[in-house]
Parts: sequence; structure tokens; C-alpha cells
Amino acid sequence: MAASLALLAACQSTETKQETTATTAPAEAPKADSAGAKKYLSEPLISNIYTADPSAHVFNGKIYIYPSHDIETGMPENDKGDHFAMNDYHILSMDSVGSKVTDHGVALSVKDIPWAGRQLWAPDAAFKSGTYYLYFPVKDKQDVFRIGVATSTSPSGPFKAEATPIAGSFSIDPAVFQDTDGNAYMYFGGLWGGQLQRWQKGTYDANAAEKEPSTDVPALSARMGKLSADMKHFDGPVQDVKILDEAGKPLLASDTKRRFFEGGWLHKYNGKYYFSYSTGDTHLLVYAVGDNPTGPFTYKGVIMQPVEGWTTHHSIIEVKGKWYIFYHDTQLSGKTWLRNIKVTELKRKADGSIETIVP
Repeated sequence: MAASLALLAACQSTETKQETTATTAPAEAPKADSAGAKKYLSEPLISNIYTADPSAHVFNGKIYIYPSHDIETGMPENDKGDHFAMNDYHILSMDSVGSKVTDHGVALSVKDIPWAGRQLWAPDAAFKSGTYYLYFPVKDKQDVFRIGVATSTSPSGPFKAEATPIAGSFSIDPAVFQDTDGNAYMYFGGLWGGQLQRWQKGTYDANAAEKEPSTDVPALSARMGKLSADMKHFDGPVQDVKILDEAGKPLLASDTKRRFFEGGWLHKYNGKYYFSYSTGDTHLLVYAVGDNPTGPFTYKGVIMQPVEGWTTHHSIIEVKGKWYIFYHDTQLSGKTWLRNIKVTELKRKADGSIETIVP
């Protein structure tokens, strides 16, 4: 462990694109304690840098992972997340789950984004017509989170950012879903430090509360925008993602174990659309199911119980007929702002419901 942490510290200042290969225990071979009991569900995929918020995709027959790159800044923790002061992205790849992981080096930095101020948080990626798109949230020079897009001819980058953020975008955690009919949608938003609660009136309100309402009113939800043909703009107005309870009513702000907080992700299974997300301060990954990518979605249950560390953030993909969930915890550092990404199999029951994972 001491050697791993020393290597981590040495790699935090890397600013050039340089591929490295890191090997860890296979994802399904967790460490055991002295009594032989499993200590963790799975092991970190990479240990040369700290990584979090893994958005995974299969491109060209390989698994590519687009995570946040955690660094140590010495900032005190707060509910706005200032201590998550990431300033670049490293893209990872592997041939299959459990194989060696390649770190392709720096793919995009804050300094390369003309309109950016600070804090490159959880990204996502997409591919269309020979171009790879990297979607990222970053605070602009007025300290307001916006979502930008960068492009590359390679899934591993480097990526070149557009000169301005996506018009109509705000908050954090972009996740792009491309349906079989060719349409693409971006889901985004996050409470507290993600500033979603500051957009209730349609424009940014710097004087709004630091947190969302906590009473029995409909919960603030993620936002969704259909992407234009060039994948760089919204094709129409941004909409609320409607998440309903079993009676068909909107989830309430006080329902903190089911309401949306951050980290949305959409995947499709047997013709149904699964919108999954983090509940934030209750530390669950949960999901809701709908008949359309635009919703509404009905809450169904818990995907994953709390991990080690405050945050929880995931992605779900199919690889060679099996489904996997990529997630993070703090096994390597024990610090909630210095995380490591992992993967484990996602299992379903015959009716399509997801079995709860206990990490």
C-alpha cells in the first residue's frame, strides 16, 4: 500500500499524454481479511492515479472508461465540494473486464478550455460518424457550472474543447444515451455543490439556498436535453426528468433515500429505459424504469448499497452479453476526495429488476 500511495503522489502532477499500464487484482477476486472474509466486493482498476465517477463505454471492441481524476489539494471538506478540485482527465481502457488497464495520459485539462475556471467534475463520452465526444462539467470564470464538449478522432484523446459551453447547459454530471433510432439525449444535474437548486427559476440565482428544499414538495430532478445532429448542442428546450413513485406521483424532496441527487445514467434493457442515479447524502445508487428515454420513470429500487466514502457514482454497460456496473470507493486512500474506480457484474431477476449489490 505504501508503494501504491507513493506512486499516486508522484503521478498527480502529470501534464503530458503518456500511456502507462497498471495491473490490479481481477475485478472478481476481492481481497480477504485474516478470517478469510471478503473485505471488498472488487479491487481498484488502477492505482497510479486516483480516479472516480467512471463512465464506461465499449468502442471498437474495447472498454474505455472516462473518469474524474482526483488530486490532493489540502482544501477543507465542505458541502459545496470545493475539495474536489480536479483539473484534468485521464482516459483508461482495457480489452475485457479483469484484464490489464491502460492509462492513456492527460486527454483534456482546464487550461485547454477557453471559458473554464476550475473543477473538472464527472465526464461522459459518445461516438458518432467518426468523431468521439467528451462531455464535461466545469465552473466558468464566474464560478458557475456549465457543460462543455470536446472532440477527438480517437476514443483516448487528446480532446479539443469547443470555445463556449453548450447553450442552455448548467450544473454537473452529463451522461449521454444514444438510442437505437439514432437519437441522443444528455441527462445532467446535481444538487448542493452541483448548483442544480440555483436554477429553479430558469436562470442562475447566486442568492439561492446552498441545498435543495427539504419539505414535502416535489423533489428537484435531473434535466434532460435531446442532442442535435452534430452532438454539440441541444435540439430544443431542456426538460425535467420526471421520477414517480409507485402511485404515479412525483418523489418528494423529503424522500432522500429515493429522490435524485446527482450522477444520472440511462441504459436500455429489453425495450425498457433504466434511469439510475445517486441519492447523495443517503449514499445509495437507485433506479427507475420508463417506456421512453424522455420518461417518466417509475422508481423501482436500490442498485447498490453505500460504498466506502461519501460520494457514489456509476455507469452501467453490456459487455459480451453480460452487464457490469462501474463505480468508485475510497479503498486506496480512505479519503472521500481521493477515490478509486471499480467494476462488478450487474445481475437481474427474470422480470428485469436489478439485484441489489452490497459492496
